[in-house]
Amino acid sequence: MLRNLVITNYALIEHLDLEFGPGLTIITGETGAGKSIMLGALSLVMGGRADTKVISDGGSKSVVQAIFTDVDPELKQLFEEKGIEWITDADGLSEMTIRRELSASGRSKIYVNDTSVTLQTLTLIVPRLIDIHSQHANAKISDPAERLRIIDAMAENEELRIKYGNIFADYVSIRHKIAKRKNQLAKSAENLEFLRFQFEQLEKLKPRKGELKEIERKFEILSDADEIKERIITLCGILGDSDRGVQSMLSEAAAIADRVDFGMMNTSDNQISTESRDAEQEAISFRLKELLVEVKDIYETIDDFNSKIDTDPSALAKLSARMNLYYEAVKRFRVANADELEDLHRNIRTQIEEVTLGDDALPELEREAYKLAKTLKTLAAQLSETRSKAAEKFSSLLCEKARPLGLPNINFRVEVKSKKLTSSGGDEIDFLCSFNKNGTPKPVTEIASGGEIARMMLSLKSILAGHINLPTIIFDEVDTGVSGEIADKMGCMMHSVAEDMQVIVITHLPQVAAKGDAHFKVYKTDGETRTITHVRQLSHEERIKELAGMISGSEVSEAALSAARTLLENKDGV
Repeated sequence: MLRNLVITNYALIEHLDLEFGPGLTIITGETGAGKSIMLGALSLVMGGRADTKVISDGGSKSVVQAIFTDVDPELKQLFEEKGIEWITDADGLSEMTIRRELSASGRSKIYVNDTSVTLQTLTLIVPRLIDIHSQHANAKISDPAERLRIIDAMAENEELRIKYGNIFADYVSIRHKIAKRKNQLAKSAENLEFLRFQFEQLEKLKPRKGELKEIERKFEILSDADEIKERIITLCGILGDSDRGVQSMLSEAAAIADRVDFGMMNTSDNQISTESRDAEQEAISFRLKELLVEVKDIYETIDDFNSKIDTDPSALAKLSARMNLYYEAVKRFRVANADELEDLHRNIRTQIEEVTLGDDALPELEREAYKLAKTLKTLAAQLSETRSKAAEKFSSLLCEKARPLGLPNINFRVEVKSKKLTSSGGDEIDFLCSFNKNGTPKPVTEIASGGEIARMMLSLKSILAGHINLPTIIFDEVDTGVSGEIADKMGCMMHSVAEDMQVIVITHLPQVAAKGDAHFKVYKTDGETRTITHVRQLSHEERIKELAGMISGSEVSEAALSAARTLLENKDGV
């Protein structure tokens, strides 16, 4: 519901701040007072064309802001996708503010709940908020999706549509997987020879994760083996039992130590006892013998290590050749490191097998797609049946509603045509109509807009009001060309529609204006430098005078005032 509309520096409007309520709101005013300007400002926040000519003289920019409440919850997902805050008031009702600013430079800015959005995003939001109908424009009914939405609302087939939509989404997903898999297999088939060549190269190598590091370590050791062995031999010669070896010299030293009287070396006056001299001699001899044992142990350890060193040149050559194979493969197959070659080898083998032996997954996907397609056809047929029945009922009901509105010869028919299955089913809906007796109905989109189309749309909305969540509807002088009883019936129908939704009517007929729950008057005043358009809500007495003026013209008579009172008193009693 449109709750508030603020217009600043737009054409003849200097500043307006209007509060709207539920039910039927009437807007009247003399020709040229600015009713169309007000509607033009509203169209700006609906995504209409921005023209700098509408900026008031001397103004730097025009600003139009509209606040809506009880917004269609289906918009919530779109808001999340676009990063727009979803706002609720204290009563838990959703609230949305749309503001559009147009600068003198021609730059246009759009904000939804203070979030900057594109014009494209705005056009996705607005159809859920406002629907304008006039003699000159009924564009919404030109949308095939909107016509389908209308018939589905009449068919009350939501549960079936949701079921169909879910299965259709699954079907599309599987078909996408099938296409992707076939594409992969086709590419693999084209590259089969190349794959086989790659596989042969890797098969010769038979790469294994971690092998290159092992080879590099062994190669490093073998490369230094000769030098290491030479050094070990030298070390063994020094520590060995040859004439000048450490072992031989230690053995000789120990033997000499056994024969040395260390007591004789004492030059002090004190004499050392025989027992003390023997103990010291034994200690020195023991230490030399221990040292000899340790040297022998070191020698044996080094000699054992020497026996294990492989200096076979052929082994070194084999390691070098294996390393080079790895290095070449890493470069040829453009992998990050040698460890990736094993996975590549396995993957290429799998691709070759899939091409030559077939893919087990593909037939299963094809079977699942076939089953879903059969289910879709069944559900689509059921949807078509509900739509055909609803179309027949809707056609009859619309003609019944429209005939009292000055359309006695209306022939309206809903055509349900088959088409390729889509997310909404297999039906295409068209509205055909003729307003002439014995005339052949033709698509409504091909009929020139006018009062007849506008009244037909009023009849359509009156039917839908109880079946679908409709946005605010604005009827812009759709009653042009009618009067008297027909005008009264149009007013009654608008009032009836307004019981289920907000309806705003711009009218010049007192019979229609009298049906409103609220009444605004558009008028203009001439200032010293410019003419300004104003809008204000009328009190009960002011409504009587306004209706009387609409009845009798510029001079309001007592008879006109009496007739106006009667119209207001009877507004709910028709």
